[in-house]
This record gives sequence, structure tokens and C-alpha cells, in this order.
Amino acid sequence: MAAPRHQEATSASGGFTLILGAGAIGRLWAASLPPQRVRFIPRDTVPAARCCEYRLQAADGNQYPASIPYCETAQPLPRADCLLVTTKAADALPALERHITRLPRDVPVVLFQNGMGSQQRIAARWPERPILAAVTTEGANNPSAHLTIHAGRGQTSIGSLTPNAEHCLPAVVRHLQNSRLRVFPEPEIHQRLWQKLIVNAGINPFTALLNCVNGDILAHPFYLQHIDPLCQELHQLMAREGLNSPSADALRETIETVARATALNTSSMRADVLKNRPTEIDYINGYVASRGEALNLELATNRMLAARVRALTDC
Repeated sequence: MAAPRHQEATSASGGFTLILGAGAIGRLWAASLPPQRVRFIPRDTVPAARCCEYRLQAADGNQYPASIPYCETAQPLPRADCLLVTTKAADALPALERHITRLPRDVPVVLFQNGMGSQQRIAARWPERPILAAVTTEGANNPSAHLTIHAGRGQTSIGSLTPNAEHCLPAVVRHLQNSRLRVFPEPEIHQRLWQKLIVNAGINPFTALLNCVNGDILAHPFYLQHIDPLCQELHQLMAREGLNSPSADALRETIETVARATALNTSSMRADVLKNRPTEIDYINGYVASRGEALNLELATNRMLAARVRALTDC
């Protein structure tokens, strides 16, 4: 990976990018976009510092300083080309509700949440706004408060969730391509969201329950006992939803290909459990189980995994 944009001697042209959510993915994007053209929106109250200061460790191992200003909470938001929402899934809707009245109605909102459910609720809440979803395979984590690691290079696909987002999709993609991260338009974003959901459902709960990195699940008896029933349930649900539904064997192959490619990575769900934070299980296996219930499908494996992961942080 080349040096992030804030390391360049001159600023690239382009409008502002606002980012709601200063976690690992938000910090990765903030440090990768053109310098002086990014602002974090504080989630709740005025932050203690005027800037979010951290170091980004790029995929090549080199580290670069980042200093991203926070927007003034009492002032109008700066005119922006887009707003990236990089909060956890459960936080996205309430965080937007606190700030969206300060955002012009024509500014595109790009949702980066894991799983499914939160994106659909946001699009239903503001159908008149240009709401888009992003599916990213970029890997990032925050091992400490002042270090963000770009753990693996991937790509980001962006597509429209509301009618008013369709015309602005090309401009949003061009704008985010200034980041040097790989960004592409996706006309079938709903299918891509499901594809990412399948991978998350087949990796994240096992890493959380077994307390291991992604690759270590593949030989564990608990994973081997449940992966085939899990994939059969996912296949049944996708078919019932009217989606292109690969076979259960093909779904397992996809899951295991990703697990091997990210063998040393810690999933976000395992990281949440280790820090005793709420996980996104309700938007992954929990979402699958709830959709199955709505469609009269018995998806017992997904329901079991969701219940067990919830129990890890409920006590």
C-alpha cells in the first residue's frame, strides 16, 4: 500500500467527506482520503480533543500519523460530497437520527455496517434521501486507542438502497476512489450484502465461541459438526428470499476460502467478545434466524449460534 493521502505533499482535489464512526474502518477511510478534506462527526457529545489523533499501520507494515478534525457539534456540518457511516450495526440508526437534520437532504449517505437489517431500517426511515450500502473486504482493527492496522487489502462495492441514490452512485464511487482504496459500483448490492452475510455467518460466531483466529476454526470439531447444517440453512433461506442461491457445498467452499485467506485475522465479533462489548450477532446469524422465522423456515443452527454468542456478553 502506498502512503496514505495525508502523507502527500499536496492535497488532492475533491469535496469533503464526513465520517460518522471513528472505529477501525472509519479511521482507515479517514487516513486514506485526501488530506484536510475529511471530518469525523462526534457520535454524542463534544470530544475531549479537537482532532482524532492516531497512527495508521498500512498493509505493508509502515506506519503514518493521522490527525482528523472533529466537526463542531454546535455548527452546521460542512458541505460534503458524502457521509460514510462506519458505526456498529446497532448504533447506525440512532447515530444518524442525532445528526441527519444537520445534513443537506441531497448528500449521499453510505452505510458500511456488517450483516443485514440495519441498512434496510435506515433506507426505510429516510426513503427520500440518497442512501447507499457498501460491502467491503478491507480488513482493519484497533489494537490500541492510537493505532489502526490495515490488516488486509480488499475492495469496496457500493450500490443504491433508495431511488434517489441511483443517480449519485457514479459520483460517490469516483469521490471515494480518491482514497487509493479499491472502490467499485455494484448494481446488485442486495446480492452482495447477502454474500458478505454468508461469510460472516460462517466465520464470526465460530471464532467468538472458540476464541480463535479465523483459520483455526477449520479443524475444530465444533465447526466441523455445524458448518454443513449451517450452509444448508443459508441455502434454503436465500432460495426462499428469491436470491441467486449457490449450493450448500458451494457456500461452505466460499466460507472456507475466506477463512484460509484471512487465517491470522481476528474477527470483529471475537474482538467484541474479548473486550466484553455487544456483538453484531443479531445482524448476522440472528438476522438469518429472524428471516427464517418470518418465512416459516426452521433454521436451528443459526438460532443456536446466535444464542450462544449472545450468552458470551450477557453475563
